[in-house]
Amino acid sequence: MKKFLICLIVLSFALPSQAFFWHKKDKTLEQELQGKGYAGKLPTIGEPTGKQKTKTAVPVFESQDGFDNPNNLKPVPSDNPSFVNIIQKKDKVSEYISDSNELIPMLEKLVDCIEENESLQLFVTKANVVSMNIDHIIEKYNGQPESNYQSFKKLTEVNRYVKSIATLRREAVVYQRYLAYSESGSIYNPENINQQLEYLKEELNNAILLLKEEG
Repeated sequence: MKKFLICLIVLSFALPSQAFFWHKKDKTLEQELQGKGYAGKLPTIGEPTGKQKTKTAVPVFESQDGFDNPNNLKPVPSDNPSFVNIIQKKDKVSEYISDSNELIPMLEKLVDCIEENESLQLFVTKANVVSMNIDHIIEKYNGQPESNYQSFKKLTEVNRYVKSIATLRREAVVYQRYLAYSESGSIYNPENINQQLEYLKEELNNAILLLKEEG
């Protein structure tokens, strides 16, 4: 019994020193581990996670009222050559038809000139306008697929007639009085010239009709 009491007294003195030792050791270990490892709060295993918020996309431009209103749409610039030739990319055939159709009023004016028996000066002027424009078309499309068009061939023929009869009428003014009684002067007499003009008018009308059909 005496020995048991002695042991208790010894343990009572030893326990405070041991507690001081372990407390000091924990402080040292805490200082060494400070800033190392994960210091946050770990999630509880089995705890359901929260739903993620759905993000809504925001347009980068502002909407405009009436955007789809047909009244606010601008018309197609069909009268703009840049749009017609570049955007629509017109082919050579349509370009030929466009060029040849410009001849129609010129041919019609020459027909009117013949029918109304206008002066030689007016006839020659209108004939020269027709010839110059037909020459341009022939030079532009000769050797191209458009040269196989019936209207192209007809214009080539009409161009020769226009030039020949315009020359004939100019020469008649100069040579008719000198060659009136000779055999070679018969081509300059008024009757022959009128026949040539009627023939030219018929060819001009045929060309106009053909151009309108192809256009």
